[in-house]
Amino acid sequence: MSSSTTYKDGRGRPGVMHGRDPNEPHRAATSLELLFDLCFVVAVAQASGGLHEAVSEGHYAAGPLRFALVFFTIWWAWMNFTWFASAYDPDDVAYRLTALVQITGSLILAAGVARAFEDGDLSVITLGYVVMRTALAALWLRAARSDPGRRRTALRFATGVVACQLGWVGLLFLPASAHLPGIAVLIVAEVSVPVWAQSAGMTPWHPRHIAERYGLFTLIVLGESVAAAATAVRGALAEHHGTGRLYAVAAGGLLIVFAMWWLYFARPAHTMLATTHRAHRKRFTWAYGHYLILASAAAVGAGLAVNADHITHRTDASPTTVAAAVTVPATIFLLTVWALHLRPHQRGAAEQTPFPLAAGLILTATFTPVPTLTVGLLLAVLVAVVTVAGHGRTAARGSGCAGLGQLPG
Repeated sequence: MSSSTTYKDGRGRPGVMHGRDPNEPHRAATSLELLFDLCFVVAVAQASGGLHEAVSEGHYAAGPLRFALVFFTIWWAWMNFTWFASAYDPDDVAYRLTALVQITGSLILAAGVARAFEDGDLSVITLGYVVMRTALAALWLRAARSDPGRRRTALRFATGVVACQLGWVGLLFLPASAHLPGIAVLIVAEVSVPVWAQSAGMTPWHPRHIAERYGLFTLIVLGESVAAAATAVRGALAEHHGTGRLYAVAAGGLLIVFAMWWLYFARPAHTMLATTHRAHRKRFTWAYGHYLILASAAAVGAGLAVNADHITHRTDASPTTVAAAVTVPATIFLLTVWALHLRPHQRGAAEQTPFPLAAGLILTATFTPVPTLTVGLLLAVLVAVVTVAGHGRTAARGSGCAGLGQLPG
């Protein structure tokens, strides 16, 4: 049997990690992948909570910077396993146990988030990250052994991942002054590994499966934002402070999250991924750009919690800063979703203009009396515009097809 042979379920011979069929029909996320996501969201919740506390306590520069780093480690480990699993997933005992090791690493990372936000101690986060990434390197070595046709690609992945982990461990022994530039260098190295590895040959990832995996993780992060906001509002209501303003925060937060969901799933991503299957630059832009989508979605939850703290006088942050904790990540989310998901499908200024216009208005909402509710209403209007435009486009296509059907044969 050749190294490319697969069975009806898209997997190769049991015990051997062959590349899966990128055209496999009905490919869907597995229960293991869903469990993987749910365990990773524990770390997402810790990162969102750390950002909330940092902003409430006045750490307006260090807090977001540490959040960006912590979220990068979570997102990068999740993303790399997701793409690997889309290309290679034998679902055997060894594979499941390796996934368990990565889940364990994510929980170790989550346990170290508080230290990272409080005093910049990255030791526990580094330990969790190295555990996750080393397990992935082992999977790449297994793929290299089982899939001779893509051995060079797999070995490049394994080599790059291990080299980066040595760098993260070495960073812990450098003086504090070298940490920030060292982190920047290592992040560049990390994001360069897939580009370098796949220049030797593309892995057999599945467009529909990848789109579903990203969509599911986005849903989980949005759900975490709702949970963070609900917890903060519930605590504030228990103290009977600013009930009317809290209702505005709750209503605005619900509208924001619902609109974020609506806009993200307004167009199917797998169709675009399928057409750019061999366009490396577009694929990497889409995949890497999701860092901004996911991080901003998590940050919105932290911002809603900061707004609740402001109403109950738990923070000394200015009203403008409190409002910006929601308006800035909401703007980032909107513009990134538009650029990655929606703009490639849009034709003409009439379809494209509402998004940058809405982004500008959302930033302006920072200076309004009820910024969260204002942002929610603005996003609701944008959703209405997008929905009406979508129905109009569908009707026009239907009319055109009907007209063609009446032409002489």
